[in-house]
Amino acid sequence: MTTAAERSLGVHRVLEPAGVLPQAAHRLDADGPTGRDEVRIDVERLNLDAASFRQLTEAHGGDGDAVRAAVLGIVAERGKMQNPVTGSGGMLIGRVAEVGEDSPLGLAVGQRVATLVSLTLTPLRITDGLERWDGRSEQVPARGTAVLFARSIAAVLPDDLPEQVALALLDVCGAPALVERVVRRGSSVAVLGAAGKSGCLSVAAAREAHARRVVGVVRDEREAAALRAAGLAHEVVVADATDPLSVSAALGEPVDTTVVCVDVPGAEHGAVLATADGGTVVFFGMATSFPAAALGAEGMAADVRMLIGNGYTPGHAALALDLYRRTAGVRALIDPRVHA
Repeated sequence: MTTAAERSLGVHRVLEPAGVLPQAAHRLDADGPTGRDEVRIDVERLNLDAASFRQLTEAHGGDGDAVRAAVLGIVAERGKMQNPVTGSGGMLIGRVAEVGEDSPLGLAVGQRVATLVSLTLTPLRITDGLERWDGRSEQVPARGTAVLFARSIAAVLPDDLPEQVALALLDVCGAPALVERVVRRGSSVAVLGAAGKSGCLSVAAAREAHARRVVGVVRDEREAAALRAAGLAHEVVVADATDPLSVSAALGEPVDTTVVCVDVPGAEHGAVLATADGGTVVFFGMATSFPAAALGAEGMAADVRMLIGNGYTPGHAALALDLYRRTAGVRALIDPRVHA
C-alpha cells in the first residue's frame, strides 16, 4: 500500500523493479485507470530530447523507419520513453482528458498543455504506431495517453505561439532560467552549443543578466554565421566542444561561467578548462558524464563549481517564452530548427 506522499511521486505506477521512483524504473504502468490525484493527457506530439534523437539516428544510420520502430519498441517495453543508451527522454504536448478530484495541478479538462517533466518518468502509451512521423525530426506527431502525478509539472500552451515553437521552447526552458540565476552582473560567460535551442536561450539570458562578455561557442562556420547574424553574443568562436584544447584556445581568457548545451558526449573537460578558478560550469546536455566532469576537474586541479541543470527552476516556462517573444535573435535561431 503506497502512502499519499509516494503516490504524489508516482511510485504506484512502477512495475519493476520495486522500490524505485518512476525515472529509475525499468517499466511503468501506463494503462491503469486515472487516480484521484492524477491527470490523464491525450497525447498530440512528443519532443525527443536532442541527445536521445541524435543517438537513435546515428545508431540506425539515419533510417527514419528504424528510428520510429526503435521509439515504439522502447515505449511498448518500458511504458515510458527513456532511451536505454542516453537515459534521456523529452517531453510532450496534449489535451487534458481527465483530472482526478484530488489533483493539485490546477488543470481542467480540455486544456492543451505541455508537460514540463521528462518522458523518462511519465507513463506513456502510443496508440497510432507513430504513423505520421518519418523518424527524421525530434518532434513526433503521436496519438496516445500519458499520466501526470501530483508532483508533476505542466504548462498551459500559450495562444500566441505555434505549438511546435512552444514545445521546443518548453523542452529546454530550464536552461535560461538557471543561467539567469547563476550569472552575475559584469561577469563573463561562454555557452557551448550556443546556436541550438537551449544554447541561444542561455546566451540571451546571460545578456539580460548583464554579463559583460558573452561568448557563443559553435561547431562550424555555418552556425557561427547564424549566431553572428542573430546578434545575441558579444563574441562568436568556432571550436569542437569535445576538444578541450580547442575550446580553451578559442576562448582565450577563461570565463566566470561556462554553460554546456551540446548534445554529444565529451564536452566536460573543455568546459572545465574554459572556466576560471572560482567559476561555475553548468551542464545542460543530457550526454554529460558525471565521472568525466568530476575526475577531469580533479585532474586539472580546477577549482570550479559544477551544476547539473535539472530542468526546473521556478518561473522557467514563462521566462523562455518571453525571451522568444521579445528577442529577435532567439526567434531567428529557433524558428529554422522548428520548421525545418
